Amino acid sequence: MNHLAHTLLAGDDELLQLGGFMGDFVHGQPDPALPQGVITGIRLHRAIDVFTDSHPAVAEARALLPGPFRRYGGILLDMWFDHLLARDFPRWSHHSLEPYSAHLRELLHRHEALLPPGLLRFRNYMEAHALPAGYARPEEMGAAFDGISHRLSQSNPVGEALPVLMGLDRQLQATFEVFYPELRGFAREWVGDHGAAG
Repeated sequence: MNHLAHTLLAGDDELLQLGGFMGDFVHGQPDPALPQGVITGIRLHRAIDVFTDSHPAVAEARALLPGPFRRYGGILLDMWFDHLLARDFPRWSHHSLEPYSAHLRELLHRHEALLPPGLLRFRNYMEAHALPAGYARPEEMGAAFDGISHRLSQSNPVGEALPVLMGLDRQLQATFEVFYPELRGFAREWVGDHGAAG
């Protein structure tokens, strides 16, 4: 899952949301100087990633991708699931998409001192593209895939993934319908077990 899902699955605790954002930008053990709620949010992010990567429905979805794209299936499906979440956001959240997206960008500003350099750079991209709400638009997804493609160290087809994913949209939507409620249940249970205090 990508940024929108990670923050939504963190619930309404802002430190858990911030940790959910930071998960992709923190490697190894989180800095113990971070607030405990942020550290717990990073751990939740990682638990969500493990659950997602090992889920049978996600494995089946990955197998739908044509050969050249399958190697990058984790990245592509994480992004596309955020697109599906954004596209039908009122179904999955009591928040409205645009205000929630603005709240997340403002959250990153309020806690700027805690952000790793990569997330500071990404925040600028978020603001330029009105993310994560922008993920509801296919053209924004195409731009995101192109950007990821250029950041990867070797030649890859990620920049050409949009028409492939759009062609699989109905099947991937069906996968999401099965998978996301289970993921949401997992995240709620995890937060209940670990809490913001870690």
